[in-house]
Amino acid sequence: MHALKNRLSEATPLLAPGVYDALSAAMAEEAGFEAAYLSGASIAYTRLGRPDIGLVSMTEVADVLARIRERVALPVIVDADTGFGNAMNVQRTVRVFERAGASVIQLEDQTFPKRCGHLRDKTLIPAGEMAGKIRAAVDARDTALIMARTDAIAVEGLGAALDRAELYLQAGADILFVEAPEDRSQLQAITARFAARVPLLANMVEGGKTPLASVAELGALGYRIVIFPGGLVRALAWAAQEYFASLKAHGTTAPFRNRMFDFKGLNAMLGTDAILHAARAYDDVKTEAKP
Repeated sequence: MHALKNRLSEATPLLAPGVYDALSAAMAEEAGFEAAYLSGASIAYTRLGRPDIGLVSMTEVADVLARIRERVALPVIVDADTGFGNAMNVQRTVRVFERAGASVIQLEDQTFPKRCGHLRDKTLIPAGEMAGKIRAAVDARDTALIMARTDAIAVEGLGAALDRAELYLQAGADILFVEAPEDRSQLQAITARFAARVPLLANMVEGGKTPLASVAELGALGYRIVIFPGGLVRALAWAAQEYFASLKAHGTTAPFRNRMFDFKGLNAMLGTDAILHAARAYDDVKTEAKP
């Protein structure tokens, strides 16, 4: 926790790409990223083939997180949605996610079932109830940082969102995430109030409500974490449509070969040879018989 808190005090923001399984996390680590963001939306897209409307359960997220932690050493920021219930559910979620390897646990103030922060018609729980859930999370955590997210801009306006974020900070949140600011002035209003006191996260969603900006631009405004949570899924879904269309049209993958790994290339990326080499050390272990 201390290493990550120190990293968030640096002027250069922490860039965390969205991942949704062990393979995507391993590729993010190989690409040199310092952290990954386990996106609840991306889990819904890839595991369920459904939109981000509160269908993913706590245990499904924990299972994905555990598989990621088994594969990579990167700090993982975990989208815990609403905490999957009341304050007691939040405490269980925090404990389960910590055991599975969460570095940061993000909680939001929507009602359940929640929906993507860039969809319409969201509803919120009372601010005091959410502050209680943040306090419960802080009391339950061991080493994980607690991030408080508010979706109030779209429901109650920017002023109310800032007030909610203030209350969540007072309740003990380590990081604040004010979701879906609609223009640069709103992005600046958030940093003007909080950047000197607490790390702030900016969420970049292609085609969402917040205008896309670079890490450098957001860092200059005062943000300390920048996530692109669903970018990978959108890129892969685009590629998959083209792959399937090509396979259906041609009856072979040959026209697509310059846009995909071959068998050897994928195994090289996965480190298959190194794993098989390590396994050979256990093939014929000889021990001395005990008298």
